[in-house]
Amino acid sequence: MNILLIIVSLIILLFIIGLFSKKSYAIQRNIIIDKPKQDVFNYLKYLKNQDHYSKWVMTDPNMKKTFTGTDGTVGFIYAWDGNKKAGKGEQEIKNIVEGEKLDVEVRFIRPFAGLAQTPFTTTALSPNQTKVTWGMSSTMKYPMNIMLLFMNMEKMLGRDMEISLVNMKNILEEGVITSL
Repeated sequence: MNILLIIVSLIILLFIIGLFSKKSYAIQRNIIIDKPKQDVFNYLKYLKNQDHYSKWVMTDPNMKKTFTGTDGTVGFIYAWDGNKKAGKGEQEIKNIVEGEKLDVEVRFIRPFAGLAQTPFTTTALSPNQTKVTWGMSSTMKYPMNIMLLFMNMEKMLGRDMEISLVNMKNILEEGVITSL
């Protein structure tokens, strides 16, 4: 009986802590690509190109994908339904500032429902060098925010973003651009 009381007390304490814990996260990664800004942006704005550089897309080569709208334009939706690692969800281009910024909203369905904003920006460092910045931010409602106590989103997501950006850099610098 004492063990059960301790377990229940710990669960209640965890839920109380969740009331006062952070409910959001924001991370950002960037990379410098030796290509003109417009070339980089023209590749980046097509969500289907993520098939070639996104670590998350590559976790399931057999995932089902559906597309709605015209890729590279506001309103385009890239939906996926994959294995346990890839999960299920969709991403939508919400805004484009041509040559500068791409705002993408990601809606996760499985393994957990969630919503994230993932802006990409391109900044010219020189005529042939571009800095790509990729951000990700989200809010987790109570009591789901309790997971933020145990998960280091910066480390967990940041590493995958870095791998994806390196993949993109290699594709663009090697000249194997497959924009759709």
